[in-house]
Amino acid sequence: MTLQTVQAIDSLSRDQLSNTQLKKLRRMLEEIYGQNRFYTDKLKAADAQPGDITQLSDLKNLPFTRKSELSADQERNGFAANLTYPMERYTRFHQTSGTTGKPLHVFDTNESWDWWGKCWAHVLSGAGVTSDDRLFCAFSFGPFIGFWASVEGAKQDGALMIPGGGRSSIDRLHLMRDTQCTVLCCTPTYALHLLEVARVHDFDLTDLNVRTTIHAGEPGANVPATKKRIESGWSALCYDHAGASEIGAFGFESQNNRHHLSIIETEFIAEIIDPVSGEPAAEGSTGELVLTNLGRWGFPVIRYRTGDAVTVPPSAHTNKGLLSFDGGIIGRSDDMTIVRGVNIFPSAIDNFVRRYGAVDEYRVIVDKTGNMDELKIEIELVEGSDDASVQSALSRTVASELGVRPVLRVVSRGTLPRSEDKAKRFHIKT
Repeated sequence: MTLQTVQAIDSLSRDQLSNTQLKKLRRMLEEIYGQNRFYTDKLKAADAQPGDITQLSDLKNLPFTRKSELSADQERNGFAANLTYPMERYTRFHQTSGTTGKPLHVFDTNESWDWWGKCWAHVLSGAGVTSDDRLFCAFSFGPFIGFWASVEGAKQDGALMIPGGGRSSIDRLHLMRDTQCTVLCCTPTYALHLLEVARVHDFDLTDLNVRTTIHAGEPGANVPATKKRIESGWSALCYDHAGASEIGAFGFESQNNRHHLSIIETEFIAEIIDPVSGEPAAEGSTGELVLTNLGRWGFPVIRYRTGDAVTVPPSAHTNKGLLSFDGGIIGRSDDMTIVRGVNIFPSAIDNFVRRYGAVDEYRVIVDKTGNMDELKIEIELVEGSDDASVQSALSRTVASELGVRPVLRVVSRGTLPRSEDKAKRFHIKT
């Protein structure tokens, strides 16, 4: 997929997008009905058939899908859920991280894997990646799907893919220098960790040729302070991406707008609902993103409740071009917690902490065991920092902007864990 192709897709009118979505939705429903037991049973229970979908608005008559349903189906079958074809048709296996329960197994056919690559090629091309680029993938061999799909996307985009697995962080930096890679793919956490490693080892980042960083696996790259810190440290442009193992790579930031997350609407149908009522969320409110993928017939999801919170854009914003969200994914609805009457998303804390360059790593503990909830933040500082000054300034920032005064503690270097994959910094103690 070329940059010109992505730009052409991004400029489609709403009518053109809707017609494309309807055709693909009808074809998918006709393909999976009778073959995919999970969705055949769901549609029959709702007294719905593929022929009932004659316009996009008919989609609302189909039932939502929740991850818990897919997990229950996997439990019943012992190994797999939501398969359209016999197992011998499938060539790729991955699984979710399991941070909210037992990992969900996901399978892809050759056709579905090509679709994954197509979606990731859109992500890469949106960030301006071309066949002239060298893409460094800083991840290890494992069942996490995100960056395996980026490998397939690099193939479709024509970029040279440089695998960075099986080595230490400092060795990865040396390999990045030796290969003169131009694009770094990793979690936002790991991009920040590599900056820390470079500083500790006196590695000169100006020896690198990185001009673009693309992030997945966790929220962060859309958080203003985190994005700014990554861009400043790497002297590169930072792009966010959104996706999930059970859904696909559905969101990206483009060169034209690196602060809005756009949905690849030629491959997904997006709805935004009130998480309580299930009805369409009001303009300007925070709603839950619901997605239907259109090209993954081997493992489809229909009206899938992602749990991702987004701000509903003005209706005029959706009349031309792809649906996009200012600030991207705000957080997951199941990650939000209430402290002394204040709704808190982990991304809000991340935005406060990342403003302070002296903070290398942090951990948040929401303690609900006493008579009054406490927000505790532990921070590791760059060696030589003024501990008291940073501690006082960060405490004032959180208290004034969030409305809750934290219990803030500086811990010794090396106390807090580092990760190249999805980081777990937010803990609730009950």
